Amino acid sequence: MQVQTYLFGTVEVPAERVITFPQGLIGFEGQTRFILASEEQAGEPVSFTLQSLDDTNLAFQIIAPTALGFGYELELSDAEEALLKKPAAEDVAVMIVLYKQAEGGTIAPSLRAPLIINLKERIGLQKVLNKVTTNVTLSNLVAKV
Repeated sequence: MQVQTYLFGTVEVPAERVITFPQGLIGFEGQTRFILASEEQAGEPVSFTLQSLDDTNLAFQIIAPTALGFGYELELSDAEEALLKKPAAEDVAVMIVLYKQAEGGTIAPSLRAPLIINLKERIGLQKVLNKVTTNVTLSNLVAKV
């Protein structure tokens, strides 16, 4: 199907690539159908555009937390597992939304509301965390004493 995107113009997307967020995303509960788009480049993309199919002007930049050097320890409720159709661990992707607080401001990750996507079933949810537990990996640090 042809999809009009905010950043990439019209792109061809197979219908089986649509990701459904039955509850929508925070602040956009009515937007439930999305695709992942990225710039064509060599290798795996670092970030993706989560493009709404219901509103062509609505798109979010998302990234895997591991690309920023940390990971989540998440526990899903029974209701969340049911919504995601009880995925196997290897079928789950955790992504975080990037945002700017002001025009021209710095980009920051929204750590308290990661996206959890069952890649096999193409269904996801946004989980609001009261407490963020992350594992941080710092690399390329050089210290002179």
